[in-house]
Amino acid sequence: MLNAHDILETIQMIEEEHLDVRTITMGISLLDCCHSDIDVTCNKIYDKITRYAKDLVRTGEQIEKEFGIPIINKRISVTPIAMILAACDDRDAVKIAKTLERAALTCGVNFLGGFSALVQKGFGPGDKELIEAIPEALAVTDHICSSVNIGSTKTGINMDAVKLMGQTVRRAAELTADKGCIGPAKLVVFCNAPEDNPFMAGAFHGAGEPDCVINVGVSGPGVVRAALAKAGDCDLTAVADLIKKTAFKITRMGQLVATEASKRLGVPFGIVDLSLAPTPAVGDSVAYILEEMGLECCGCHGTTAALALLNDAVKKGGVMASSHVGGLSGAFIPVTEDAGMIEASRCGGLTIQKLEAMTAVCSVGLDMINIPGDTPAEVIAAIIADEAAIGMVNSKTTAVRVIPAIGKKVGEELSFGGLLGGGPVMPLSTYSPARFINRGGRIPAPMQSLKN
Repeated sequence: MLNAHDILETIQMIEEEHLDVRTITMGISLLDCCHSDIDVTCNKIYDKITRYAKDLVRTGEQIEKEFGIPIINKRISVTPIAMILAACDDRDAVKIAKTLERAALTCGVNFLGGFSALVQKGFGPGDKELIEAIPEALAVTDHICSSVNIGSTKTGINMDAVKLMGQTVRRAAELTADKGCIGPAKLVVFCNAPEDNPFMAGAFHGAGEPDCVINVGVSGPGVVRAALAKAGDCDLTAVADLIKKTAFKITRMGQLVATEASKRLGVPFGIVDLSLAPTPAVGDSVAYILEEMGLECCGCHGTTAALALLNDAVKKGGVMASSHVGGLSGAFIPVTEDAGMIEASRCGGLTIQKLEAMTAVCSVGLDMINIPGDTPAEVIAAIIADEAAIGMVNSKTTAVRVIPAIGKKVGEELSFGGLLGGGPVMPLSTYSPARFINRGGRIPAPMQSLKN
């Protein structure tokens, strides 16, 4: 039962603390679009996406207006395109990317994810062709996002794919150097990728998903920080309890929007992803939450412990608010997208080594990090391998989204604008992992995989 206090509290969260629904994402299966003729495939893909998602943006705007809840993005995710490409005689993945771009423009969505491949155990038909096409596909489109899953707890890590993705990330930066190296900002390399993630750039519609589904991603780091500021110097047990209660309220709002969108679009409701997704806006920062707990600067000693507390409390509060929590669900730490992370990296308080430690206890991984423009492909591959190992051993999702800032050196700035933000180029180790990366093969699955 709603009361006046709850209503006023929610209004304050929206108006003063950056509370919003970050995205309504419609997942669409393209499995029935497979055809040996790629032109037929493209036509079927365009027709299905535009038929299912024609009212997505309008419905999101209606809900936003009626409920007074900001819905920042309306997005689409599709079946990993490598699966569709496998059926085509002509495996021109860029042609499909252009079709997806045309469908995204027709539907008016912010992004379309799913230019993806799942190669954790090896390459199937269409996988290598898609991966090799990623740099060009991201260069010739504005709304398409790509992801590749190169490992899992069950299968181990495909190091041949890791090496290839190091080359792919670097090439994507080179082909979009005239656009601020935006290509790699739309490319995520996963270990244990979730099939129902509504957030970009890693969203794709998994093979086990329904034909069409609505997934919602909420946000609200500003709300959590404000609640902690009001609480004062309570102990950490009380801090965890407060975060749980706040996450419950945020997730309830996301559940309301998801249910309403599902009903109006006539599409099943999938999950609410309750991740705290920051923005470059001052106050809307996961780093500020950690500093509100008592850290002088995000990245100092104690940051990993504080982040572990935050991530766990967010999950506990969210699962009480919705029976269908999924996606990533936790706390994101994308450097260029988080005002506090940007400040901490500029002053030297936050390093890539500390970020790697933090990824062991939070959602996703090394996200939106600008690295020197002359970084070799094998170093990028090694960064991917390190993160994949953390995910594989800890049975969690990890990912890498790094941006080689072509022509820029450590300390220089690279900006993308909008939600992607910007920040300094961060230093990396200058020692080479090339011999390790060039061995290839697979890192075997850990003992944790033998749960049956």
